[in-house]
Amino acid sequence: MRLSQPRSKHRLQWSGFAAPSAALLVALALPLALHCMAASYADADATSQTTEEAPHARVPAERPFGAMCRTAIEGSYVTAHCHNPYPEIDRVTLHIECDRWWDIDSDGTPVEAGPAQTVRLTGRCWKEVRSAWVSHQR
Repeated sequence: MRLSQPRSKHRLQWSGFAAPSAALLVALALPLALHCMAASYADADATSQTTEEAPHARVPAERPFGAMCRTAIEGSYVTAHCHNPYPEIDRVTLHIECDRWWDIDSDGTPVEAGPAQTVRLTGRCWKEVRSAWVSHQR
């Protein structure tokens, strides 16, 4: 074992490798940092644009609307019960399509279903009923 040999030879090699790795680290980190900064500025611009256009997050864009209706067909008679659970008035109309070609289809007049109100709509055909449905208006 020789103790007279200088150990600085290895230190120079390590420091030689350390300098390029630090430069390499900076060269890789700098574009990444610039990209992150540019992305954060782009997000800030997008947020400011959507804040002006979009409504507040806690306020729904459109409130729920429409009475819930149950329709029953018994022979040539149709009955619909509509309950409106919402605070806005719903104008409901009963439509009846008769099965026979000579039997006249009917569209009822709109009836206002107020908040927490239940309304009954009735109609009939001369003979059989093919279909019946309820339409809603604000």
